[in-house]
Amino acid sequence: MTVKRRCHGRNKKGRGHVNRVRCVSTGKAIPKDKAIKRFIVRNIVEASALRDIKEASCIEGYQLPKIYIKQYYSVEAAIHQRVVRVRSVQLRKNREPPQRNRPVFNAAAAGAAPGGAGGAAAAAGPIGSAPAVVAK
Repeated sequence: MTVKRRCHGRNKKGRGHVNRVRCVSTGKAIPKDKAIKRFIVRNIVEASALRDIKEASCIEGYQLPKIYIKQYYSVEAAIHQRVVRVRSVQLRKNREPPQRNRPVFNAAAAGAAPGGAGGAAAAAGPIGSAPAVVAK
């Protein structure tokens, strides 16, 4: 019989039984290996109140603690809330994790090359690029 996914939608691999966890959205009990997992790290206080707390704090440079939450979603809840998207048959074969959108630090805008002072290495550009032509 043909199968839609090679792992049958689970990550069990030889285990007979897996404990169940509760979906964050619906409260449904789902197998832990089938659940869609997301690890959330965020500040205890939202950004709007963060400035007020820093100004009222008597300790200079105090870093507020963060909340670390592991959330489990059932498949239908994750698709409904767009935590994951439906993929075509061809894209389902791709097992690489999706691209993460992280802020890129632009060294040229900061005024210096990464790794220290300027000089020939800074003028040459990134590794593997063509050498820079210096006018005399």
